[in-house]
Amino acid sequence: MKLTVVGGGSTYTPELVDGFARLRDTLPVEELVLVDPAADRLELVGGLARRIFAKQDHDGRIVTTSDLDAAVGGADAVLLQLRVGGQAAREQDETWPLECGCVGQETTGAGGLAKALRTVPVVLDIAERIRRANPDAWIIDFTNPVGIVTRALLQAGHRAVGLCNVAIGLQRKFAALLGVAPADVHLDHVGLNHLTWETGVRLGGPEGEDVLPRLLAEHGDAVAADLRLPRPLLDRLGVVPSYYLRYYYAHDEVVDELRTKPSRAAEVAEMERRLLEMYGDPALDEKPALLAERGGAYYSEAAVDLAAALLGSAGSPYQVVNTYNRGTLPFLPDDAVIEVPAAVGGKGAAPLPVPAVDPLYAGLMANVTAYEDLALDAALRGGRDRVLRALLAHPLVGQYAYAEQLTDRLIAHNREHLAWA
Repeated sequence: MKLTVVGGGSTYTPELVDGFARLRDTLPVEELVLVDPAADRLELVGGLARRIFAKQDHDGRIVTTSDLDAAVGGADAVLLQLRVGGQAAREQDETWPLECGCVGQETTGAGGLAKALRTVPVVLDIAERIRRANPDAWIIDFTNPVGIVTRALLQAGHRAVGLCNVAIGLQRKFAALLGVAPADVHLDHVGLNHLTWETGVRLGGPEGEDVLPRLLAEHGDAVAADLRLPRPLLDRLGVVPSYYLRYYYAHDEVVDELRTKPSRAAEVAEMERRLLEMYGDPALDEKPALLAERGGAYYSEAAVDLAAALLGSAGSPYQVVNTYNRGTLPFLPDDAVIEVPAAVGGKGAAPLPVPAVDPLYAGLMANVTAYEDLALDAALRGGRDRVLRALLAHPLVGQYAYAEQLTDRLIAHNREHLAWA
């Protein structure tokens, strides 16, 4: 089995490689190809990747290259984890929206739109090259904004599934609080990428006992602290929102915070500098503890599970993924990309039935889905008016004066990445 990681020079990659090494019975990787245009980073990451495989007695071959076509040739699955513009572009995404009083964040709001505009054309070009090399290859997208990118891939006819680590992270946290194994926890996880709610926490499988009320009663303070939301809000809602909902439920509070501290991009850039220094140490043969602070926790377990299920190796039969709605949420279009539990196999992901969704959440989902429609249109066809329409539709922007200012700033900061600008 051959797997290719596009963006293989990412500091995330050792987390992924560690998962491939530990879970080789689930996903028997014979050749792992890391492809990245940044040769210096790729050399450091590739060296550590080989040492991780060697330490864990994995006999798979690790190849590093900057040749994308060679990398995807013959691949059974390709994982996308790229960042167009690097951390410098992320720094801008998190900064200029604040000038207009809006959240500055890399995956949602105006910053998320900027990332989508930069990313979608690049991902579609990569996907076409994958299709030419091997039309049967699966594409697993971990590139943000996952919902918009996955929708672009699916609309273009690619064999693609989107992946996020929010659900698997919550599954692990809830399992620890409840004192059970993670595999025993099934989430009633519903929404769009980075706009999700846990409406049930079931033990033993999709039909198991819902222990969410007990979880909130006994551990609500810990859950609220982790989400940085008030405990009374969780009690009123009776569900657990993802931490991205704080941008919506506490928008002005978050803006005030972001204006008074260094950006997350600056923190990550410094972390990456330190990680790459560590990766260059020939004695290092495991992922360093610092990597857990970088983000992407449990990414490797989710990626292995998904790839194994798609390729018929093993993997859990039910996984939270991003895929077409196809009537699962009747208030959204069939071609909306939603993030829900699905049955995953060789034919792809089929969403499991979802109980009726409270209008409090359904309304916000419908609003953001409309924004994603407009965002994808802007990413595919360009133009100031399309960017403005997307921003005007986003619930974190909304007001026309903000949308006008943000449109001009977005284009000015991303001109080198926008073919039409």
